[in-house]
Amino acid sequence: MVLAERAGLSELISAKVAINESRVRSAAVNPAGKLTSIIAGMVAGAECIDDLEVIRSGGMPRLFAQVYAPATLGQFLREFTQGHGLQLASVARAHLVNLVEHAALLPGIEGQAYVDIDSLLRPVFGQAKQGASDGHTKIAGRQVLRKGLSPLATTISTREGAPVIAGIRLRAGRAGSGRGAASMLAQAINTARAAGATGDILARGDSAYRNSAVINACIKAGARFSFVLTNNATVNRAIASIPEHAWTPVHYPGAVVDPDTGELISDAPLAEVAFTNNPVTARLIVRRVRDQTRLEELFPVWRYHPFFTNSLESTAEADITHRRHSHQPTACPRARCDATTPDRRRPRPAGPAATPPDPAPTRALALGHTVDHPVAQDIPTGDRPTRAPLTPTTHRTGLTGDPSGTAGQTSRDHTPAPH
Repeated sequence: MVLAERAGLSELISAKVAINESRVRSAAVNPAGKLTSIIAGMVAGAECIDDLEVIRSGGMPRLFAQVYAPATLGQFLREFTQGHGLQLASVARAHLVNLVEHAALLPGIEGQAYVDIDSLLRPVFGQAKQGASDGHTKIAGRQVLRKGLSPLATTISTREGAPVIAGIRLRAGRAGSGRGAASMLAQAINTARAAGATGDILARGDSAYRNSAVINACIKAGARFSFVLTNNATVNRAIASIPEHAWTPVHYPGAVVDPDTGELISDAPLAEVAFTNNPVTARLIVRRVRDQTRLEELFPVWRYHPFFTNSLESTAEADITHRRHSHQPTACPRARCDATTPDRRRPRPAGPAATPPDPAPTRALALGHTVDHPVAQDIPTGDRPTRAPLTPTTHRTGLTGDPSGTAGQTSRDHTPAPH
């Protein structure tokens, strides 16, 4: 939170977030203080409104002063509309730009930046979850329908820097993967430019984002693109036109996960051909892999993995760069709380997820869970004094080097909540 305040979080919230009309007069007061309280609670592990009590429990009052109760924060969140969500998205983008300056995020962004886009499905439980609907996801290699929400996320990364979230938009579970992708990518590219990306920016994604709206948005924003193409009749005809001598064996610097079988492969021939897609003409780069289930055939049987790009890299380098784009997990690793779930305490995951053995993989990215839609409550309200934004204080043991350990004492008496 110290770093967030140093990067101007409270100032950005005060300047960009405004609730002009509210059902409860005191609910819209001091959005900066309430939002920083919510953020601090989520950093401490809160996953629903009741969990925000963590910032008032135990020794937390020694670290943070002037925090809000979960009921007050729930009233505040209930005043939010879609417009307020867009205001918060604007705060997040501006805050990311400030963090790049203050925390040395995204090293090397001035030379080459990567903007990745992907959707995921977060399962929900219960019939009262707002916006939840059945959406397609893949579990154990099988396409299934699962009830949940489908966020669309964009990330920014560099060759030396791990991906950071540039934007995330919550959608219904049944929303198509490419819905709203063009505007999301344009915002992420503009954020990368504001963060210092003066060189090339490459937008990457899977086949859900290879439509003309997304590609034209990348071109209009001054970025290059690299998107997977599905093997339809037009693409197959283009692949069939590639002569046999054009296939170049490529030895990858590390094993690549085969998207069809899940097996690791290290060698695969590559070729490229000019291709027109709605109506942009660029490079169709194809990787072909021998079908390991048909090794005794008289003629080799190949499986083809094409992608469409206007990158200036060589064929082999463009293929390796494309296949390092970020993928967000499609299933939630932990149970989620719902407005109708009586028990709001969930188990934590046993351990971190395994990562593919790529010598230069895209670094792991943790996406925080959203605060659940609050339960409708009848809470007596009244005029409450405006509180200052959440500010860290010093621990009794001297977080800021105070040998006496008394610099962080707060005047607010607080009894730790029972555990």
